[in-house]
Amino acid sequence: MIRCRLFLLAIVGLAMPLAAHAELKAPSIFGDNMVIQRNAMVPVWGTASPGDEIYVTFEQKTKDGKREESKSVIAGKDGKWMVKVGPYPAGGEPGILTIKGPETKDAAKGERSTLTFKNILVGEVWVCSGQSNMQWEMYRSTLDPETNIKGANFPEIRLFHVPRQSLPTAQGDIVAAPRKAVPPFVNIDAKWVECTPDHIRDFSAVAYFFGRKLYEQYKVPVGLINTSYGGTPAEAWTSREALLAKEELKYYVENLDKSAAAYDPAKAKAAYEDALTKWKAAAEQAKKDNKPIPKQPTLAGKPGTTANSPSGLYNAMIAPLVPYAIKGAIWYQGESNAGRAYEYRTLFPTMIEDWRARWKQGDFPFLFVQLAPFWSGDSEGVTYAELRDSQLHTAKTLKNTGIAVITDYGDEKDIHPKQKQPVSERLALAAQALAYGDKVVYSGPVYKSKKVDGNKLFLSFDHLGGGLVAKDGKLVGFKIAGDDGKFVDADAIIEGDTVVVTSPMVAKPSDARYGWKNFMTVNLFNKEGLPASPFRTDDTPYTTMPKKK
Repeated sequence: MIRCRLFLLAIVGLAMPLAAHAELKAPSIFGDNMVIQRNAMVPVWGTASPGDEIYVTFEQKTKDGKREESKSVIAGKDGKWMVKVGPYPAGGEPGILTIKGPETKDAAKGERSTLTFKNILVGEVWVCSGQSNMQWEMYRSTLDPETNIKGANFPEIRLFHVPRQSLPTAQGDIVAAPRKAVPPFVNIDAKWVECTPDHIRDFSAVAYFFGRKLYEQYKVPVGLINTSYGGTPAEAWTSREALLAKEELKYYVENLDKSAAAYDPAKAKAAYEDALTKWKAAAEQAKKDNKPIPKQPTLAGKPGTTANSPSGLYNAMIAPLVPYAIKGAIWYQGESNAGRAYEYRTLFPTMIEDWRARWKQGDFPFLFVQLAPFWSGDSEGVTYAELRDSQLHTAKTLKNTGIAVITDYGDEKDIHPKQKQPVSERLALAAQALAYGDKVVYSGPVYKSKKVDGNKLFLSFDHLGGGLVAKDGKLVGFKIAGDDGKFVDADAIIEGDTVVVTSPMVAKPSDARYGWKNFMTVNLFNKEGLPASPFRTDDTPYTTMPKKK
């Protein structure tokens, strides 16, 4: 049995005047069934009365006997306290985390204010975030949902669901969100639960398949924190301070502050009631004409409380999780920023670095999904292509990031592709390589350089794996241009580790593009079955660059 007792006594705490005793509290992320991160110092924190001495003990039976560690700390002037326990290896029987405060006023028996959390496992903890393709639940997001749900019985995989909401200020704990009239309401409360068919039904499909793959690979408990919200932009997931620190992004906060100052709830209600009256008339007419009923108007919320408010989701759905010990994060988002794809080159890395700075766990692995092919109102458009390129730029320039390319799983008219399992498995491959140091091929080919020889353009790649292949026939999806910048369809063949691109219409090629439109069919892979990321070799300004004033 290992015993370690550390007593941090502060003179200022001993000198505190007597006051009404505050309740001992820990954030909602702590609870029965939770997973704590293996091989890491694990922060445990909460609030109490200023000057209270708080004892934190973790007990667990292991193969070697019994492990027990206790630490104590004095709550600060603001009542906040924190200790770090560990590190612990994975394995062992479910443990117990006990947090004790001072004796209560009427506790002649020597009782303490106590929080006790049971059935705790030590393993791998991942934050799973983004918009609807991360949020999309198992019951509506896989090719065979009922079979997958029925088989989701893994008591050593634990699930935590963060309620979806936006708030104007950063929260120290998760604020209960109102229930919405969308079934099945199995796991909308902020609490840890074991992975069972009932609990997985409305949990993120991408998160579940990712966690299951890690569990099968490493045979250790896995904790999945699902904090996702459909239809939301990256600026909503980024802190106010991080946005203000970037000259290109601070306008988000400035505009929000102006809107908040000008907000008049009475005027907002009057405008809503007027719009609702008009909608009712239009809906009745649509019924008579046998036409689709127009979308019902909603009451404009206070700025900072809507899902797309800058920093709103960070405040309500990320800040309360910090600094819970994690292994890394997976992310599936970008659709809501496609119209500002050029800005995403700055915004997305800013958000990642913001999270890393807040967690204070170094450059933890951040793995994300590149947008699938989708028409977005115009299959030939390029806003999605530009967003994918911004995602690729992030993977190339920000350390310890990985990108899962899914060009082979898009649906032209459905923004929510049904096949979530292969998406998760590609994220898990990136985790194997970047988070766990396994020597695996985790990426498809990534464009590296070009070389012109006569009428041929030679393209070289990183992440070749076992070599380049054209899946299901000859290569498709390439375009080529000369110095005039006019791109035309091109022929492409694989020669060794290069792709050679030509066209009878371009005698002196200059640049090439691959999969450079919203929806496309492309088929360059490596032999490990991982697709190449779409790319371009030219530096033509993005169509989504902001217009000069």
